[in-house]
Amino acid sequence: MSSSRATLFAVPLAAGLVFAMAAPAAAAPRDAHPGTSLTCRGHGVDPDALVRHRAEIVIQAPLRTVWRLQTDVERWPSWQAPVESVRRLDGGAFRTGSAFRWTTPVPPNPATPATSLEITSTVEQLDRDSCIRWTGPAVGEGLHIDGVHVWNFSRTKDGVRVTTEETHTGPQVDANVPMATELLRQGLETWLRDLKATAEALAHDDRPC
Repeated sequence: MSSSRATLFAVPLAAGLVFAMAAPAAAAPRDAHPGTSLTCRGHGVDPDALVRHRAEIVIQAPLRTVWRLQTDVERWPSWQAPVESVRRLDGGAFRTGSAFRWTTPVPPNPATPATSLEITSTVEQLDRDSCIRWTGPAVGEGLHIDGVHVWNFSRTKDGVRVTTEETHTGPQVDANVPMATELLRQGLETWLRDLKATAEALAHDDRPC
C-alpha cells in the first residue's frame, strides 16, 4: 500500500484484508471514484484503483503541532497503537524522497496465519505545512498491497483541517472491494482521531496557565 497507515494501515484494515482474499469478487461502491481527488504538487491517488476513501477532521491545535506529529514518523508508535515500529531509511529533515519502513500486526484468521505487515513508504511530493503524498508496498505472508496516500493541511478559524485520501490495489483488496473500502475507511478515520487527540492534548499542555 502506500508507503503508506500508520494507513498504510490500521490493524482493522490489515486484519480485514486477509479475509477478503477468500471472499468472492464484488462491485465497487458507487462513490468509489469521487469527482475530484486530493493532490500534492499536482499529483494525486491512483485514478484506476477500485479501493479508495477520503476522510477529514478539524483539529484545534497549531498547524506546526499537527505537521510535526505527522512527519516525525519514528514517533508514530507513541500515539498510534496499531503501529508497532517505524524506521527512517534516510536522515535529516522529512522531505521529498524521504523513505520509512513500518510494521503493523495482522492477527491469525481462516485465510492466513498471524503475520506482520511491513510497509515501505516513499515521499513522492511534499509542500511544508500544506501537503504530503507517499506511495509504496505493504507486504505480509499471503498479502501484497500497493498504496498511494495523500494528505492536505489547511488553517481554519478553528484550527487545522486535515484531509486525507488513499487508494489500494492488489489481488487481495480487489477480491472484495466493498470490504476493503470499509476497512480502509476505518483505518483512515482512526488515524485522524488519534492525530486530533494527540495534537489537541499537546496544544492544551502548551497553553499558558
